[in-house]
Amino acid sequence: MQHILACIALWPLSVLADHNPLEPQIAEYHVQYGSIGLGDARFVLDAPQDNTYKYEMTSKLSLLVVSDEREITSEFSRNGDQLIPNLFEHKRTGTGSDFTEQIRFAKELGKVFTVYKAKNKTLDYQGTLYDAMMVQLQFRLDLSLGKPEFAYDMVKDNKFNDYRFHNHGVESVIVEGHKYQAVKLEVQRDTDKRRTVVWMAPDLGYLPVKFIHQKKGDSALQLTLTRAQFGSTTFSDDLAEAK
Repeated sequence: MQHILACIALWPLSVLADHNPLEPQIAEYHVQYGSIGLGDARFVLDAPQDNTYKYEMTSKLSLLVVSDEREITSEFSRNGDQLIPNLFEHKRTGTGSDFTEQIRFAKELGKVFTVYKAKNKTLDYQGTLYDAMMVQLQFRLDLSLGKPEFAYDMVKDNKFNDYRFHNHGVESVIVEGHKYQAVKLEVQRDTDKRRTVVWMAPDLGYLPVKFIHQKKGDSALQLTLTRAQFGSTTFSDDLAEAK
């Protein structure tokens, strides 16, 4: 159960108009495991202040006596079409062991200072790096620019993680009664023991509208978009519902 809940740390609106992936926005998802509802997750991207962006996620999930609550914050800047990480914080509470994760990307020093579950580590800052939150926005930005390859080196759990995605092309998907023409992408892995697929809607600035993660033989963890809004980080009642 705890492994399933941990996957969260990886979204209308006027569907007639395209949106910029970096517009101020707020989005909510329903999270379920198989047919069982676990709770909700909310993502908020604020307007930049002096080229500093803040992207936040909060989730509150539970199943019987098991609970999992998370608060994740990413601060980053932008240089053209490239996002540059600065600070990352992740706080988890609930059933089992609580933990925090903090990452400082000191590009000017060529170092990444990271603390995960009270263990410190210093990594060399090499190449282009991301944290687990702002990489989602870089992914969406790259899609909007028509880039053909999607490969990202991320710092997570005191180590480097590389993610590669395969583009399956456009596929119709129905979420909360709304039909989207979405780009279907799948995480590339060397094994078939796990499968992660995401559907991202071009009309919504390539927001993910559906996400599925499954371990072989298990039910799937699924996130589906319930409501979202661009141009503001406060829902207005007349625009908030996804239809």
